[in-house]
Amino acid sequence: MRIRDRGKLKFMPAHFMPEHRALLLELDREELRKPRPLLDEYEIQELENRICYAMEYTYTVKISKWEDGFTYEETGQVHYLDPIRKEVRMVTADGCAVVIPFADIVAVVVKE
Repeated sequence: MRIRDRGKLKFMPAHFMPEHRALLLELDREELRKPRPLLDEYEIQELENRICYAMEYTYTVKISKWEDGFTYEETGQVHYLDPIRKEVRMVTADGCAVVIPFADIVAVVVKE
């Protein structure tokens, strides 16, 4: 004898509370988070050299930044390095200005 049930429909009433759904989404997001990568002095110096090189010759650069447990990539041309505020200002391909703090930069790739 075959059991006939409603499949996933029987669990749908458990998702009627918005707080419950938000909590489940936050738990899924927490599972995917990664710790901040540790960079030593030489790696940081190499990242700074690549950024300066790309800015001097106006090359396109792909900067990976760590933010809240996730890594995001920004691609564009470096416009200005601000040593006082410790941030990189760049312009993306679509013309948007992006500000990235030095502390959040994880990797830099120069596209010649």
